[in-house]
Amino acid sequence: MRHFRIGVLALVAMTGAAPVALAQTRVAPPTAVESTPLAPPPGVAVPAQVPVPAQTPPAAVPEIPAGPQPVQPAPAPQGPVTPTPVQPPPMPQVPLEPQPVQPPPRLPQPGETPPVAPQQQTGIPNPDATMAGKRGDTSDVDEVLLVPKPVLMISGQSSWDDGFQRLSQTFRMLREEAARAGLPVAGRPLTLFVSTDDNGFRYEAMLPVAPVAGGPAPAFGNGVRLGASPAGPSLRFLHVAPYDDIDSTYETITAYLEAKSIVVKDAFLEEYVSDLNDPADPNLEINVYVQPK
Repeated sequence: MRHFRIGVLALVAMTGAAPVALAQTRVAPPTAVESTPLAPPPGVAVPAQVPVPAQTPPAAVPEIPAGPQPVQPAPAPQGPVTPTPVQPPPMPQVPLEPQPVQPPPRLPQPGETPPVAPQQQTGIPNPDATMAGKRGDTSDVDEVLLVPKPVLMISGQSSWDDGFQRLSQTFRMLREEAARAGLPVAGRPLTLFVSTDDNGFRYEAMLPVAPVAGGPAPAFGNGVRLGASPAGPSLRFLHVAPYDDIDSTYETITAYLEAKSIVVKDAFLEEYVSDLNDPADPNLEINVYVQPK
C-alpha cells in the first residue's frame, strides 16, 4: 500500500485536488467503445466487402499401423490382344512317282536321214535363230554341234555370177510357201553346196520352220518339200564382208584344214545371218559350217 500512496500524493500535488475527495471517489472502469467506421468523403466510392470463406476443417488422415507394410504389385499394363493365327492342317504327303529316264541323243549314221527335232509348243519360234546359237568371231574357229531342224527345202543350180541373185529369189519363194502353209519361220536361211565346178554350183536351199502339231502334212508347190537340216559336229567360220569377197574366207578355211590335217565332207553349209539384199554390203554376215568326216 505504501507504494500506492506515494503515487496518489504525487498526483494531488500536480492537480491541486484534495486527497480526501480522491480517496472517496470510485473510478468506474471504462466501458467498451464501439468503433464505427467514418463515412467516406463525398465522391469517393466505397469498396465492396469481400466475404471471408469459412474455414473447412482438414480431412482426417488415416492412421498407418507401425511395422513393415506389404508391397502391392503394380497393375499390369493393358495392351492390345493379338489374336493367335490359326494354322491350316498339314497337307498329306503324296509319294512322287519315279520319272522315266530319257535316253541320250543319238547322232545320225552316215547315209541316214537325221530325225527332226521336236518344236517346243510353249516357245515362240525365233526367225533370227542360228544353228550355232551364238555369234561367231572372224579371228577364231568355233567347234559346234548342229542339231537338225525341220526345214522347207528346194534343190537347184546356178552360175557363179548369178549365185547371189538366185539364192535371194529362192529364199523369198520359200518364205512365201511357209506363209501359205501357216508354218512360222524358225531360223535363218541355209544353203548346202552339194557340188561345185568352174561354171557354177548345185545347191539345196533351206528355210527352218516350226511345223504345226497335228493334222495332215501341208502340200507345197514349186518343188518345195519338207526335210531336215544337216546335223552333227561342225567347224564354224564367220564371214563379215561383201559377198564378192567370200572366196577369201574359203581360202582361210582351206589353209586351216590343211594345217590341222582335218578331212571334211565335200558339202559346205552357209547360213545367212544377214538378208541377201546387196552383194556389196560390207556388213554382210554369213556363217560357214564345215563337217569333219
